[in-house]
Amino acid sequence: MTPRFPTVYVSHGSPMVVLENSAAREFMEGYGRQLGVPKAILIASAHFEARRPLLSADAHPEMIYDFGGFPRALFEMQYPAPGSPELAVRAATMLTAAGLPATPVEGRGYDHGTWTPLKLMYPEAKIPVVQLSIQSMLGGDHHVAMGRALAPLRDEGVLIMGSGSITHNLRELMRTRGAVDAPPPPWVVNFDEWVLAKAEAGAIDDIAHGLERAPHGRENHPSPEHYLPLPFAMAAAGEGAKGRRVHSSCQYGVLMMDTYQFD
Repeated sequence: MTPRFPTVYVSHGSPMVVLENSAAREFMEGYGRQLGVPKAILIASAHFEARRPLLSADAHPEMIYDFGGFPRALFEMQYPAPGSPELAVRAATMLTAAGLPATPVEGRGYDHGTWTPLKLMYPEAKIPVVQLSIQSMLGGDHHVAMGRALAPLRDEGVLIMGSGSITHNLRELMRTRGAVDAPPPPWVVNFDEWVLAKAEAGAIDDIAHGLERAPHGRENHPSPEHYLPLPFAMAAAGEGAKGRRVHSSCQYGVLMMDTYQFD
């Protein structure tokens, strides 16, 4: 019998998560074993933005080092997991049938929203991975619709993930330059706890509109791309899904590293 995986939202944080010791790194290093091994992974990454849904369709995706100013060791890392052109085409067909025209594309490598968490969760890099773009300009309802359209993939042994960050104000991070273990201020905590309450309640409409409804929504997310994989992941778990926060920690005072499971 094909196992049915929960859907997952992971806060990938800084690329340094794969080099620095932290609670988030320790959690992710064990999380793949907790989940088990899926047939494939479909991941909506905050670092893959497009005007419409695109799905990476290379058999052997290359690496994207979409950051600067970090140690050379990061730019030498590889995550040679295969792609799955078949899954990319199937997911594009499902999205299009739901009224969300989608296209498989070649030449899109693994960005760090994908390879940093997966390198920790599944370091063997043997599971096929397909990346899905997000559409920041289309808001939470659009990402809920994408998640619902792709939910049947769970019955085929596919692990559906969203990769972003529960809080993501890089300007504030650069301003304060807090230590990696700096505690979060109240405006970060208040937003984080609102998300927890709504996820646990299964309040997907609130989650979809969290940046407008939550306290300090725009303060924590001056731009929405790291938040939108959350309503996507929640919706992909199916109608009535509720969330469980399986990890929470903070880095640099403003980056909450929460991970949620939905089922």
